[in-house]
Amino acid sequence: MAQRVQSVQEFLQDSFYPLVAALCSEEAERIARKNNLGFCELVKPFCRLTSEVHMRDPNNQLHIIKNLKIAVNNIITQPPQPGAIRKLLNDVVTISQPAEGLVANVITAGDYDLNISDRSVKASVPWYSSWKDTLMGLNTSTFYSATTPWFEAYRESFLQSMPASDHEFINHYVACMLVVSSSEPDPVEQFLKLSQEQHRIQHSNEYSYPKWFIPNTLKYYVLLHDVSAGEEQRADSIYEEMKQRYGTQGCYLLKINSRGSNRGADEQIPDPWSQYLQKSSIQVQESCEDGLHTVISNKNTDHFIPLDGLGNDSKDGLSNNFKTHPLQLDHTSDSGCFDGTDYLKSNASLHESKKTNTGTPHGMCLTLTDHDRIRQFIQEFTFRGLLPHIEKTIRQLNDQLISRKGLSRSLFSATKKWFSGSKVPEKSINELKSTSGLLYPPEAPELQIRKMADLCFLVQHYELAYSCYHTAKKDFLNDQAMLYAAGALEMAAVSAFLQPGAPRPYPAHYMDTAIQTYRDICKNMMLAERCVLLSAEILKSQSKYSEAAALLIRLTTEDSDLRSALLLEQAAYCFINMKSPMVRKFAFHMILAGHRYSKAGQKKHALRCYCQAMQVYKGKGWSLAEDHINFTIGRQSFTLRQLENAVSAFRHILINDSKQTAAQQGAFLREYLYVYKNVSQLSPDGPLPQLPLPCINSSATRVFFGHDRRPAEGEKQAATHISLDQEYDSEFSQQWKDLEEQVVAASNKSAVSNFQPTQYCLNRYSDNSRFPLGVVEEPITVEVAFRNPLKVPLLLTDLSLLWKFKPKDFSSNNNGESKELMTCGKDMIGAEVISEFLINSEETKMARLKLFPHQTGELHILGVVYNLGTIQGTTVLDGIDSSVGFQTGKYIPNGTSVRGRQDLEIQGPRLNNTKEEKTSTKYGPDRRLDPIIAEEMPLLEVFFINFPTGLLCGEIRKTYVEFMNVSKCPLTGLKVASKRPECFTFGGSSTILTPLSPSTSEHSSAYKTVLKHSTSVCSLMSSASSVDFGAGTGSETEVIDVPLPDSVLLPGASVQLPMWIRGPDEEGVHEIHFLFYYESIKKHSKMSHRVLRHTAVICTSRSLTVRATAYRSNALEDEKGEGDNMLVFVDVENINTSEAGVKEFHIVQVSSNSKNWKLQESINLSEDKDIKLANREKGKLCLKSVRCKHLLDDYTFADIIFGNEQIISSTSPCADFFFRSLPSEFRRTQTQQSMNTSQGTVKQSLDNAVRLIQKCSEVDLNIIVLWKAYVIEDNKQLILEGQHHVVLHTVGKEAFSSAQKQESPEMVLFNFFRPESTSVPARPSPDHLSSLIKTSLHYPETFNHSFHQKSLCVVPVTLLLSNCSQADVDVIIDLRHKTTSPEMLEIHGSFTWLGQTQYKVQLKSMEVSRLQLKACFVHTGVYNLGTPRVFAKLSDQVTLFETSQQNSMPALIIINSI
Repeated sequence: MAQRVQSVQEFLQDSFYPLVAALCSEEAERIARKNNLGFCELVKPFCRLTSEVHMRDPNNQLHIIKNLKIAVNNIITQPPQPGAIRKLLNDVVTISQPAEGLVANVITAGDYDLNISDRSVKASVPWYSSWKDTLMGLNTSTFYSATTPWFEAYRESFLQSMPASDHEFINHYVACMLVVSSSEPDPVEQFLKLSQEQHRIQHSNEYSYPKWFIPNTLKYYVLLHDVSAGEEQRADSIYEEMKQRYGTQGCYLLKINSRGSNRGADEQIPDPWSQYLQKSSIQVQESCEDGLHTVISNKNTDHFIPLDGLGNDSKDGLSNNFKTHPLQLDHTSDSGCFDGTDYLKSNASLHESKKTNTGTPHGMCLTLTDHDRIRQFIQEFTFRGLLPHIEKTIRQLNDQLISRKGLSRSLFSATKKWFSGSKVPEKSINELKSTSGLLYPPEAPELQIRKMADLCFLVQHYELAYSCYHTAKKDFLNDQAMLYAAGALEMAAVSAFLQPGAPRPYPAHYMDTAIQTYRDICKNMMLAERCVLLSAEILKSQSKYSEAAALLIRLTTEDSDLRSALLLEQAAYCFINMKSPMVRKFAFHMILAGHRYSKAGQKKHALRCYCQAMQVYKGKGWSLAEDHINFTIGRQSFTLRQLENAVSAFRHILINDSKQTAAQQGAFLREYLYVYKNVSQLSPDGPLPQLPLPCINSSATRVFFGHDRRPAEGEKQAATHISLDQEYDSEFSQQWKDLEEQVVAASNKSAVSNFQPTQYCLNRYSDNSRFPLGVVEEPITVEVAFRNPLKVPLLLTDLSLLWKFKPKDFSSNNNGESKELMTCGKDMIGAEVISEFLINSEETKMARLKLFPHQTGELHILGVVYNLGTIQGTTVLDGIDSSVGFQTGKYIPNGTSVRGRQDLEIQGPRLNNTKEEKTSTKYGPDRRLDPIIAEEMPLLEVFFINFPTGLLCGEIRKTYVEFMNVSKCPLTGLKVASKRPECFTFGGSSTILTPLSPSTSEHSSAYKTVLKHSTSVCSLMSSASSVDFGAGTGSETEVIDVPLPDSVLLPGASVQLPMWIRGPDEEGVHEIHFLFYYESIKKHSKMSHRVLRHTAVICTSRSLTVRATAYRSNALEDEKGEGDNMLVFVDVENINTSEAGVKEFHIVQVSSNSKNWKLQESINLSEDKDIKLANREKGKLCLKSVRCKHLLDDYTFADIIFGNEQIISSTSPCADFFFRSLPSEFRRTQTQQSMNTSQGTVKQSLDNAVRLIQKCSEVDLNIIVLWKAYVIEDNKQLILEGQHHVVLHTVGKEAFSSAQKQESPEMVLFNFFRPESTSVPARPSPDHLSSLIKTSLHYPETFNHSFHQKSLCVVPVTLLLSNCSQADVDVIIDLRHKTTSPEMLEIHGSFTWLGQTQYKVQLKSMEVSRLQLKACFVHTGVYNLGTPRVFAKLSDQVTLFETSQQNSMPALIIINSI
């Protein structure tokens, strides 16, 4: 803000001062030029008096004058042109910039911290990231140090350059110095010539300029003596002659140049002229780094031209040429407007002018004594010549006014009379007419009053001056001389303010009236501007900032951009200096000021204003305002060649969420690219700077290690493995991790501590705390998420990754590191380059970039590097318009593209484990972009040939899997792990490893079959060990070895192996995960194994459902005497829907698998042995099973064939799927048993006796139902094969081939009480106890007896007792009839048992005992012999009571009479 160290009173006094003209002879000017100064410039630093001066007013009262300043100027006979004045002011503002290196002052205004005085060049544009610690309030100091020197310089130059006017005398010359050198041949004659020339200029009609105060101008004769060259005696004699001629008070001898031209190098003489010459020079001096400059040079001289200086041309012996003004413009540049950038100069001429102006010393021939002589000369001139002349003139004017108006002796005595009389009402300014044609004659009394007022004002007699101005104002208003009246009002207001003691308040309305008159009536903006400048300072000194701001804004018109910019800026500072700062008004007016500065060609000041306004607008959500400000800052910075700041400003526009239109955003982007390209050209070999577009979501970066998945080729499908196209699933990821951990543990024969899974794809969800592993010669793909925030498309060309690499040899003991290589060394790392990558408007698009490591070491991916540009035809951004190349992939670039980089900086997960981490904000590492390149490893590719996607439940399909080693290393230890091992098999150890090709075996059966030679349905037996199928004890069933030839796959080799797939028993879509595990023959330190994933999706549809139940047979031995037997009832139902296209199912074979039981034959009442099931049909089979005589560790397979071919169930794949289905069945059965038998936790196991009793009811018989389905597809009939398994555990309990759905009750009451814990019962259940002994009666079915011969019929009956348990059993046989009712007594009373009624027998394990009984009958008829009751208990158990055994089926006998 324009607040100076001096007070407002001092500023006003320095704005108006007595003017003294100077006429110098050519010789005198030459003497002064020895010091590179004109005479006026020589005395300029000494024109302020350092002591008080006294004079007397017209009332003879003593008046004290303090700090008086005078001005000595050369006579200029032509007024300066307005265009030249504008150019001068423009140059003054241009060279006045904030000083560099100053500590910025920060003003705290409400919620804003405003950096006012910081230099815009050094400020961190376009936004300030932090503020300085120094906070300074505006009310804490009387004089605020955050100055605006450009405004002060403008104001000072404006006041000095104002031309003299006829309506006021304040700028008229009061006296004239005539300066002659003592070395002249006739100095007195020269004085006479100068005197005549001054008289001619003032009084002849030839010259209308300059203006003179009074006709009788004071002439002061100065004899200039060069001490180093002239004769001092001659000078003294001439001076004595001058005193006699002009009087001692009218002349002076000034001696200078006491040193001569050769001064000592060690002597330092101050240079008081530099500050004044810098202000008065119209030559612009700026540093070469500031860019564009405005310079006006004089083509006749090498030195600068002062504002009031004269040329060196002489005419008639005089050194003055009064016909041209130094501010006179050349004809080529007289355009009338100097606020633009039409006047520019190259940097070369700028450097030259700077060197010329700043390197010229001043006062080289002057000593300090000479300085004192010049100062003494000015004081003598003022004390003895100027002030007495002014005092005399004031008295004369006072006397003239009194005599002409007939008033009292003095104006002082008349003041009261004038003001106390009848007051004439003042007319409104709108009622007054323009009187531009009204001119007062020079001797008019009104002008004499104004002349006297101006003289009193110049000598600081403000009270008398105010009285005169007030009187003149009334006279001018009465005459409607508005120009004169406005001048009187202006000076009256200033005089009133400057009166000591402030007897009256400042009449601001005087100034307002004067400003309005100057502007609206007189059309004189210079005078109006002077009023505004003076009044604004007065109002600000009284803290009336609101009024001052309004006054400054009133004069912002379109005729002068520079003036409007300066006044708007000062108004903005007024708003911020209020008691309640108006911050937004400050910012708004700073924007207006910056705009006007820009129009005036003041680029630096425009940039500074916008930067200051940005402090208010940034971060407040006013995005459009921020964009406008940053865009302007960028343009201004670029014009000033501040390219770094320009890039920052445009960058800020682009990275914000802009609300601009697409066209505007496109303009912003083009500007940024153009500026950025200019910046990059300054340092083409420098590091690539950061680009703001497109936005990169670093946390979404994904890294994939390995080759891309091969596409499917016909019936050949590659393993899915892992790809960037797959979405991350945490549940699946954990499943794969568990599978890998199991297969690693199986491979190592023990669990692995600190297991780390293989990571192929790293993302934000994966564990990135450790360094990932890559493999030499295998690509690393980095997926970068680009987002285009703009509404215009972005075209990235030559897009690639930026990396650095440290080669290391991991095979040696000492890991040697080489020098870091960054973005070079293609023999180490190869990088893929995407030639064109288009991102449409507001689109998020992924770019996949690859690196190809050729050496082992540590790789660090730093970021991406690319050329940023846009394309033509950006108005259609939907990617449909083919005219701009959206469909062809070739885009037409529009304009400039620039090269830069963006870094990928990923923040790791926040740590939250320890107390310290929970109480602070700490983040762990994320190393997904820092892979370690390990040694070469084998690489397996797996292809599935004719792999089915749809199966029937239980269907068996034979496919082939091709294993290919595409690396240069052999692989071994190939295994596969899966959570669904029951769904596939590679065959047992007896499987042929060189199968037929897929084409020749397409229509062959998936089973191993042999032709049936017998037509019977008796079983054919075979045996197999579970170890052959990976189901033995101690083996992990989910990890399966792949039967590779020689267990090794050589580099480049491939092998095809058969694989059988069985459709899961549940209907629906199933995902089967295959994890292939393999190792390298050579052990590596970094990578021990590799895995390959595959997910097969199979959709199964319903086929058959099988349920089976086992019952004990009545016969203890079959006809063949093979021992114990059972009946197995198998129900098969076709639940397939017609949508699957299945015509019918054929049951071709039923096989059994058990260590204890085997199927013997089928009891089929129908003669048709072919079992066909159409849709929704159900079939029932009754099969007889017998106990195996020899208990073996191997499983016994028994096949009952219903077709023409026997499927050997003990071989692959039938046995494979059976054995692999056992674990899940067992787990399911055990879970159900534990849920049924106990509601609590099992704390102790049952004792051996209970287990033995339970085993009596256990069957351990497995049924395999093999079937064929006839399917019509594409008018062709296909035959599908399959098998279902039923596991029979308990006699009499129904078992199913698939898990039955249990319907949950609709509503269950919630139990709030904990149930009482019930322990496992120590006694077995009654069902188990009643199944210890199996009984059977052997007797003749019919018996003939002659009751006439013998009344009693005795029939021998054999009772067979069979111990079904593995322990000794005590048996009690009770033959007594149980009489429960009269009816039962009647039934049993017809026959009776003879002999003992009760027997006790002990049976060993699995022993069969025979008991001979006799039944006695008295009548013919049909009798039931099954009345004996059998009780049994374990022999070694005392606590158990005898339990009644289950009765067999009724034993009927027919008694006939002969």
